[in-house]
Amino acid sequence: MSSEHVTLEEYVYKKLKGGVSKYIVLRDLWRSIQERKLKLKDPDPPITLISYVFRLDYTLWFWTSVTLVALTLGLVYVTEYIPLFISARYVLGTIYVLFLPGYSLIEALYPREEDLTPLERVALSIGLSLAVVPLIGLILNYTPWGIRLPSIISSTAAFIIAMLIIALHRKFNFIKLVIINRGLLESRYKR
Repeated sequence: MSSEHVTLEEYVYKKLKGGVSKYIVLRDLWRSIQERKLKLKDPDPPITLISYVFRLDYTLWFWTSVTLVALTLGLVYVTEYIPLFISARYVLGTIYVLFLPGYSLIEALYPREEDLTPLERVALSIGLSLAVVPLIGLILNYTPWGIRLPSIISSTAAFIIAMLIIALHRKFNFIKLVIINRGLLESRYKR
């Protein structure tokens, strides 16, 4: 499709009408987007931070991370009374310690998707988590709270949430710049 403007639904419908299977249409669509032959634009992009936060198509990464943090914190305290969930605690605790601190820091440092590939994000997330969590423990060693379970999980949660909020704000600023550059913001206010 050259420079004509069609919705994604119309594009897929045209391809399906030609007798091509859904899998092939979706594969070709994905390749066209990756090779930048096809450009997708949001017809109604978020223009405020609040509207951005509650658009799951933009912030699913944020809400997933916050949910994982909340579930892990809940399971740490629930398993003291209900040992049935101990295996879930181990799984979520591993993700909480070995992935989420680095992931939130990487999202804050590199807010654009083009900055890093998904594999680079995962590798850097694990590596940075292995560096950040001991530093949090070292800092806690010199505080009155010391290195105890409640202080470790709460300070790690505070670090993760702080980095996620910074990442959320930086990603929104990038989206806002793209919207302004495309001229969509001015046209929406002229209505």
